[in-house]
Amino acid sequence: MKLITCGLPYANGKAHIGHLRTYIPADIYVKYLRMLGEDIIFVCGSDSHGTPIVVNAEQANLTPKQLVDIYHKHFQEIFEKLDINFDFYGRTDERYHHQTTQEIVKKLIEKGYVYPKEIELAYCPRCERFLPDRYVEGICPYCGEIARGDECDQGCGRHLEPGEILEAKCKICGSKAVYKKQKHYFFKLTEFKEFLEDYLGSLEGTENALNYARQWVKTELKDWCITRNLEWGVNFPDENLVVYVWVDAPIGYISFTKKACEKLGKDWRKIWLKNGEIIHFIGLDIVYHHCIFWPAMLKGAEYNLPKAVVASGMVKVEGKTFSKSRGYVVWVEEDYLKAGLNTDYLRYYLINYTSHQRDLNFSWEIFKDKVNNELIATLGNFMYRVLHFAWKNFKEVRMDVDKEVINKIQEIRNKIVDSLNDWEFKVASDAFMELASFGNLYFQNAKPWELIKQDKDECEKIISSCLQLVKALIIFGYPILPKTMEKMGKIIGIDVENAKVDDALKIDAKIILNKPKVPFEKVEDEKIKELEEYLELFMKLKSIVEKEGVLDEI
Repeated sequence: MKLITCGLPYANGKAHIGHLRTYIPADIYVKYLRMLGEDIIFVCGSDSHGTPIVVNAEQANLTPKQLVDIYHKHFQEIFEKLDINFDFYGRTDERYHHQTTQEIVKKLIEKGYVYPKEIELAYCPRCERFLPDRYVEGICPYCGEIARGDECDQGCGRHLEPGEILEAKCKICGSKAVYKKQKHYFFKLTEFKEFLEDYLGSLEGTENALNYARQWVKTELKDWCITRNLEWGVNFPDENLVVYVWVDAPIGYISFTKKACEKLGKDWRKIWLKNGEIIHFIGLDIVYHHCIFWPAMLKGAEYNLPKAVVASGMVKVEGKTFSKSRGYVVWVEEDYLKAGLNTDYLRYYLINYTSHQRDLNFSWEIFKDKVNNELIATLGNFMYRVLHFAWKNFKEVRMDVDKEVINKIQEIRNKIVDSLNDWEFKVASDAFMELASFGNLYFQNAKPWELIKQDKDECEKIISSCLQLVKALIIFGYPILPKTMEKMGKIIGIDVENAKVDDALKIDAKIILNKPKVPFEKVEDEKIKELEEYLELFMKLKSIVEKEGVLDEI
């Protein structure tokens, strides 16, 4: 049994293109593995805790739970529209998750991996409270750049422990903070240095994640403060503190697996306590947590370890570094779905633009070109020409497939399977596009529109080979283009949702055709111009608002 997880989206804002670089590749991977006959569980859920949710809820005059309710529902709806199908999509503020988190924390305490320590923390005299994480900002003690309480986000990128930040001030009222002592609890991460070095040597996944994590373990490893001063979160045992969000969030993978297994009638212990295969899909910005903190916690609590961590590259928008604050962002709902664009186009673009672990640039002009010049001109053109010709001239076709065609389908099948082992999803999409190009050339060279006037039986044989190629394209393309390939499958009687990869090589006695439909609609220049102008206007507005110092108003 194999478990595939995705990094939990933070229930603090809406879905954007950057999110989808994790969820779409993971969903494609799962769909392909299921078509290869593997037993898969696919889980994710909302990350519901942490200071940013508390801060934003206060500003919106909502409770944290009310805020989480809004964005939890939003992500569920987005995933459904994009055909991202989890076996279970949970949330970390539910009782079942709190229970699992507390069980694991207690286990770490019992085994001596957690200890108390008095530390100096930023305290706001005006607000009369300690300032956890995002309530505080100041200067990074390592590089001197402006930083937030838990991370030097503007400079060196280091994780910052509570109390490390210099010249702290309260982000709520702007007052200068003072430092006061308070008891918190630490996880003995330093005891796992040798384990982590060995583990990272055998961990599979993308090199961008593995190289980053190995470098961190070699250079520095500190014990990790795992408690915070908040009321919203998982209660730490016997103390007026909550568990740090980066302790409880990944435990969601376990608690969500339990719920998925309840639903599917499977045993979660086979995955997390025995020898199940665990693969995490994440963004590059959370490698540290998944490759260092998380495996150390699992090892300490005697749980099974992840086999692979697959990290996507970062995202740019129109060549500029992705930034919500500066408007270099494409929102999934407002900018894409409301524009009425086919969701398969977005799935294809995010997979096919570049290698999974390289940075991706989202450009509306490039988007249009990839849809019109690749999906439509190559894939759609071949499929529709063949289906329309076959339906118009035969209605049903006796299948007598050219060996050359079967060999090509086998070659493409092998390329797709190999690409999955290398986490190279672009290679999978390039492979079935190669098959479409082969089909176009085969159809064009055979000239069935002339052959049918001379030898209808020979023409039927040619068309049967072309229909086998169409069948293979529907099957191979389904994980990436599910809406389109489900529609095209119905034309030749394929239930593609339940098809297997090797069905592409099976030759039916005959194929009965329904009236074909055009697979894709062209993306017009006017639509792209409209979307580009909207993005440019949004960026200008952000720039103006930023200068005025009221950035959060947009």
